[in-house]
Amino acid sequence: MATEATARKFFSAANFAVVGASSNTAKYGHKVFAWYLAHNLPVTPINPGAPSVTVSGKEYPALPSVTALPKPRETAVSIITAPAVTISVLKEAQKIGVPSVWLQPGTWDDDVLQFARADGNFENVVYGPGGRGSEGWCVLVDGERALKDAGKL
Repeated sequence: MATEATARKFFSAANFAVVGASSNTAKYGHKVFAWYLAHNLPVTPINPGAPSVTVSGKEYPALPSVTALPKPRETAVSIITAPAVTISVLKEAQKIGVPSVWLQPGTWDDDVLQFARADGNFENVVYGPGGRGSEGWCVLVDGERALKDAGKL
C-alpha cells in the first residue's frame, strides 16, 4: 500500500509522463496532465490515439506509448487507463526501466497490483486506499503535498 513516503519518492524523478493524457477537459487524463503543467513539471503526454494533447489552448506533442520515452529510467509515470490497458502499460514500463508509477484511482485490479508490486518490477508504486481523497491515492488530491515533501514546491 502507498504511503506519504511512496508518493514523495515518486516526485523525486527528473521527468514525468501521463499515460491516458487527453485533450477532453471532462476526462481525468486531461485533469492530471494539466495538474503537472500547472506545477511546472517536465511532463510528457502519452496517448496512442492522438498526436498531441491540448491544454488551455496549447498543444503538447504526445507519444504513442511509454516505450517512446526518451529517458525512461529518469521518468515517473502516472497512469490513467482501464485495468486491462494498465497491465500492458506496466509491462512496457517495466521492460524499459521506468522506476516509479502512480496508478490513479480506477486503473488497477488484482492482476495489475500483483504485477506492479512484484519484486524487481518497479522501485516505487503509488496506488490503492489511502491518501486524502475518498477514492484512494490520486495526484489531483495528494500530489501537491507529495511534491512539497519532495522539495519541488
